[in-house]
Amino acid sequence: MQLPEPLERLIGELSRLPGVGPKTAQRLAFHFLRADRERAERLSEALLDLKARIDETLICVVEAPLDVLAIERTAEYRGLFHVLHGVLSPIDNVGAEEIHIPELLDRLAGGEVREVIVATNPDIEGEATAAYLQRVISPLGVQVTRPAHGLPFGGDLEYADELTLARAMSRRQVL
Repeated sequence: MQLPEPLERLIGELSRLPGVGPKTAQRLAFHFLRADRERAERLSEALLDLKARIDETLICVVEAPLDVLAIERTAEYRGLFHVLHGVLSPIDNVGAEEIHIPELLDRLAGGEVREVIVATNPDIEGEATAAYLQRVISPLGVQVTRPAHGLPFGGDLEYADELTLARAMSRRQVL
């Protein structure tokens, strides 16, 4: 059975989405065909808004999916995310291949990304992962940055541990 060209086109576009096969694409297309115009317009507006408000030249690398939520709650970040699902740990035999670093490098190969923010935890494994990422990403001409570490807002100096206070002092900023 020959479907109308606009419906065929929508099915084709939907089937290009990750995890959406031809049958699912067809079900979704028929769903939108039956839905009122307002629903289709809301979806279209949401997609256009996504493209307009998300900076695709910026990727924030995090250790775990929950880290994405923590950064999103700040409402300060407008870029893309890459979840490593772990950190480098030679003791535990966790290397770059096990934590999705090759996938990150594939994303950077297109040349659109100008900055990668490495937002791993400030522990030994997180710092080692950040250092490794800086070493493999910098030659690609992509700036590698790290969120500032130090004293928490509203915290008292007397309760800060030595390492946190030392890091805060060494990374101080001009007022």
